Parts: sequence; C-alpha cells; structure tokens
Amino acid sequence: MVRRTRADMEQTRATLLATARAVFSARGYAETSMDDLTAQAGLTRGALYHHFGDKQGLLAAVVDQIDAEMDDRLKAISDAAEDPWVGFRLRCMRYLEMALEPTIQRIVLRDARAVLGGASPESQRHCIDSMQRLLACLIDQGVVAEANPQALASLVYGSLAEAAFWIADGDDGDARLAQSVAALDLLLRGLRVTTPH
Repeated sequence: MVRRTRADMEQTRATLLATARAVFSARGYAETSMDDLTAQAGLTRGALYHHFGDKQGLLAAVVDQIDAEMDDRLKAISDAAEDPWVGFRLRCMRYLEMALEPTIQRIVLRDARAVLGGASPESQRHCIDSMQRLLACLIDQGVVAEANPQALASLVYGSLAEAAFWIADGDDGDARLAQSVAALDLLLRGLRVTTPH
C-alpha cells in the first residue's frame, strides 16, 4: 500500500480546488459533472470525496477561497488609503464592482446562492467584523455619526451583499453597477457627521 505524505494530500486538495474553480467559472456548477471535474484534475472521485465530501462541499471550499481573496483585496484598499473615510468608501465601491468579475459573479453570487444559500455564516461574520472595526474607528474619529458599530456594519454589509446579487443577476450589469454606486453614495452620506452651519 502506498502511503501518501501530507504534501501529496495538500497538492491533491489544491489541484481539485484549482480545477473546480476553473471549470465552475467556465461552465457553472450545474453543468459540471464530477466525472468531468476529476478527469480534468487527473484524480479520482475518491480523492474528491476524501477532501470535500461531495461536489457541493467542493463548491463551498472554492467559495471560501474566493471570499478570502476578495477580503484581502478589500483590506488592501482600506489599508492603503491615507484618509480612512475615503478608504472605507472605496472599499464599499470596489466590492460592488467585483460583482461584474466573471468568476466572482458566477461562482460566488450565482452558484453559491443557488446551491449553498449564499456565503457561509463564518464568511459573513468575518466580513461584518472587518467592517465593524473600520466603522468603530471612523466613529471614534468623529467622521461617522455615533451608532453601534456592529449594527451599522451589519446594515452596510447586508446592503452591499444584496446590491452585489442584484448586479450579478441581470444582463445589464454595468447599468446596475452605476445605479448601485449612486445609491451607495446616498447611503454613505447618511453615515457622516453633519457639520453645523
């Protein structure tokens, strides 16, 4: 019996993830058979079952991977901004723009919602926690009006997520993005501390 090393197991998992990501992005989850997927990866169904349980488990792992990459990209935007408010606003806008990226649109915003019911609770919590920290800083700096940062983060995140689904759901994505960005500006203006005249 051949013993597989940890590196072999990690390589097999990475190969399945990369293959699934490419195939789901090109064809969509529903049009991808497990036999096609494992054949393209040069692996067996047994490897897929061992690492992910089933095709749905593989989709969930691909979504988690893409979510983590999206979060890294968004964090880089807010970290690089000299003005925290501008960084927060750009981060929100960039999230909406990601809804037009083909891989994110198909896998995260269409297939994951249809098959998994959306992002995992852990992923949602991570996004809200990240946004909560940013908003808490903006409240402390007197930029955003006093409010519970967790409640505010939940509302902003929910609004962005639903807008992203709406953008991804139509054939007129560019128009929907423009409309969403305009609505986002209106929403975010309402968070700012108003300066007395």
